Amino acid sequence: MDRRQEILLAAEKSFSLFGYKATTMDQVAKIANVGKGTIYTFFSNKEELFHAIVRQMIEEMRRVSDECSIEGASFEVNAHARLMQLLKFRETHQLYIKLIEEEKELRTPMVSEVLASIEQEIIEFVRQKIERGIAKGELKPCNSELVAYLLFKSYLALVIDWGKTHDHQLTEEEIVQLLSDTIFSSLLV
Repeated sequence: MDRRQEILLAAEKSFSLFGYKATTMDQVAKIANVGKGTIYTFFSNKEELFHAIVRQMIEEMRRVSDECSIEGASFEVNAHARLMQLLKFRETHQLYIKLIEEEKELRTPMVSEVLASIEQEIIEFVRQKIERGIAKGELKPCNSELVAYLLFKSYLALVIDWGKTHDHQLTEEEIVQLLSDTIFSSLLV
């Protein structure tokens, strides 16, 4: 493994444990077992290092989402699988969890910006899949950005938020049926 990758792994560990605000370049250097100057040969500051970690996390999200896609399955089946996988990633990835916690507790501006950019990346990812579905004739022409936003926010609300305000979580079957009867039924050709 090269030094840059060692630094990235150490930084991800530090940001995951301590959050953005509490992570220092000294901590990253100590975890990576390198001098602080070595970090600065690859990254000019903590913000640049943080953004590199976030870019890696976004690529990992895309990869795990694409991996759950089923060859030959309908747009609806794959959209559901991908969105559920993205939400599972959001709830299980240590860095993502820490960023959400820090944003809620400390309202760190950099973290708020990064979480907003991650959401935009997810919406763009979904938008591209919708455009592909339109091109293949599976979906009616639509404003793909608005539909991507609607799908992502609907899944987020039903999977994550519903249980916070109700005495039970919705089952995956309930979510599938609701979205199939509403959003997907208006999109599918």
